[in-house]
Amino acid sequence: MNRKITQPRARTGQFAVQLSATRRGARLARLLATEQLRSWGLPLEDASLVIGELATNAALHGYVPGRDFRIMLSVYDDVLRIEVVDTRGDRLPEKRDPGADSEGGRGLLLVEALSVRWGTEHGPFPRKTVWAEVALTGS
Repeated sequence: MNRKITQPRARTGQFAVQLSATRRGARLARLLATEQLRSWGLPLEDASLVIGELATNAALHGYVPGRDFRIMLSVYDDVLRIEVVDTRGDRLPEKRDPGADSEGGRGLLLVEALSVRWGTEHGPFPRKTVWAEVALTGS
């Protein structure tokens, strides 16, 4: 009896959208990206939080008047790569140690906690990309 052994196929998918660098654009980025993940049948919770944080950072800290930001999602095997590109290459994200009373400053701590890894890349000038990879285990 011949049995064919099949290897699990690598899931691949890509999604990209460019939005205004505003709070509304950041909310829309999270909404659109979450809907894309849902259409791919992927887990939403951790990825949605990371997307929201990176998009909000692009709108608040990567803002340049008249310039947009771009969000890209790529799926490779069991990892979702989230990339957010803005036009403030001179301003890199900084993890903070917020005080207990602080209302902000925890976004990158959350990104770090929910991601396998994260980082930044420069270029082309004046852009920078902040990226994070989220494990898709159990999906």
